[in-house]
Amino acid sequence: MKQEIKFSLLYRDMWQSSGKYVPRADQLEQIAPVIVEMGCFARVETNGGASEQVNLLYGENPNKSVRTFTKPFNKAGIQTHMLDRGLNGIRMYPVPADVRKLMYKVKKAQGVDITRIFCGLNDVRNIIPSIKYAKEGGMIPQAALCITYSPVHTVDYYVDIATTLIEAGAEEICLKDMAGIGRPYSNGQIVKKIKDRFPNIIVQYHGHSGPGFSVASMLEVAKAGVDYIDVAMEPLSWGMIHPDVITIQAMLRDAGFSVPDINMEAYMEANRLTQSFMDDFLGYFIDPSNKVMTSLLVGCGLPGGMMGSMMSDLKGMHNAINMALRQNNKPEVSLNNLVVQLFQEVEYVWPKLGYPPLVTPFSQYVKNIALMNIFSIAKGESRFSNIDKDSLNMITGKMGKLPGALAPEIIRIVEEKGLEFYTGDPQDPYPDALEQYKKEIIDNNWEFGADNEELFELAMHDRQYRDYKSGIAKQRFLQELEAAKEKAGAPKFVSRPVVEVPNFDVAKVMELYPKAQPVQATCNGTVIWQYDIEDKSTAPVVGSEFKKGDIICFIEAYYGLEPVKALSDGKIVQTEAAQGTKVRKNQILAFLN
Repeated sequence: MKQEIKFSLLYRDMWQSSGKYVPRADQLEQIAPVIVEMGCFARVETNGGASEQVNLLYGENPNKSVRTFTKPFNKAGIQTHMLDRGLNGIRMYPVPADVRKLMYKVKKAQGVDITRIFCGLNDVRNIIPSIKYAKEGGMIPQAALCITYSPVHTVDYYVDIATTLIEAGAEEICLKDMAGIGRPYSNGQIVKKIKDRFPNIIVQYHGHSGPGFSVASMLEVAKAGVDYIDVAMEPLSWGMIHPDVITIQAMLRDAGFSVPDINMEAYMEANRLTQSFMDDFLGYFIDPSNKVMTSLLVGCGLPGGMMGSMMSDLKGMHNAINMALRQNNKPEVSLNNLVVQLFQEVEYVWPKLGYPPLVTPFSQYVKNIALMNIFSIAKGESRFSNIDKDSLNMITGKMGKLPGALAPEIIRIVEEKGLEFYTGDPQDPYPDALEQYKKEIIDNNWEFGADNEELFELAMHDRQYRDYKSGIAKQRFLQELEAAKEKAGAPKFVSRPVVEVPNFDVAKVMELYPKAQPVQATCNGTVIWQYDIEDKSTAPVVGSEFKKGDIICFIEAYYGLEPVKALSDGKIVQTEAAQGTKVRKNQILAFLN
């Protein structure tokens, strides 16, 4: 009997690994039934990570998105799962224990079956409580091993962690190869040794495609007995994201594994819908480099999921670095050269920082230190002159135990700053906080939401939730989107009020305006009239027989040329078109006031 391999679609991670935002609830509602129809996915990642924070950032309710997206999968019997940062919940910094406990109850009620719990440091103290909380909330706890490649991250290191987590109640194990730099043979050995020790435990492999190892890793873990493999689909596969399901299916089938068929008609429709979401607004936040694989990642080990934010940071610092170089009579660097410098600097500082696995948020901390080092060197200062507070918390152990030893110069910096190394439980400094958030909801006359989901969002993302409720988030996002569109050279669109199309006497029109010409409308074959004028004041706005708007079709400079797309039931139903659009035959030109 052939060994069966099941696929999990990383739809949430596809977007977050490529860009800054994720689809809206209405878009998720469109694509979920099509994903079901593809027939090849046993699981779909629906939320978690930064996705819900991102919803708030563009003024949308994340609870609506989660419930909307999970519903069709729940109905079809496809398991749903989320990404969970353990101590950090679904944000970038530690979360009080009572908020962590609430998360699992809320997400289960919203239709999420499995939570993938990871700690960026592989500190089991940050994972084990979440295993317990997830079970209490009715979810399946899947404990993750953050895979990287270093002298301390050996096969036995990972198998020992997996053993501890399984004995603590984890029902599944995930190899979270977030940068895709886990070596294929080693990944296979980790799976094999876990399966040898725990034959009935479910093991899932998650590997980004950035440095190019992940396809080989998927074959190796399959041979070792893996149960599920995470995949993506076009137009958001490969690059810094995940291999495409079509390729992995073909590879595994050739190797003799039992894999599901793919409904290609549904695949192409999912492709089309995803592309339409990109064209709508999401594509404006995707850096083109995220679609490119690079072996430069083999050395630095940075994950694909942070490439969007990394490129944004680099572009923001590029001018400042070049200014510092000019002031010190040094040659400037191009953005491409700066990317290479950053990769090399990460590779240099990573061992000195104790080899934290490069996954959120620790990948960002290491990248921040490396970037500030480049800036400091450009200014003629020494490395590690500027280390941010969050990075110092990582270094001093406030977020968990680092896998390796700190370099002497890093220890010296901590001592010079008068800081102490923390060896206690990372959860202890963060007391319960739900009561204060309950009071805030009551004071503001807000809703607690079904299953306390609004309370949870406030407690998990308080600043972003307040901005969402006030409307500031939506306003800020629309401004950001407009700026992104302008930078990309996207056409500008303008909207005008809907107006009534009046009935008028054609003979009188022809008598008063002998140069008027009939134009065929775009709906119902209606013939209306246009009259060329250069001065808006010459429009027929006076006289007893005509009133403003009686003749609605003009070419005039006040609004520019705006083709009206349709007439229906005596009304202009769409008056939205690109400014400056050239007029083509049979388009209607509308004078609207």
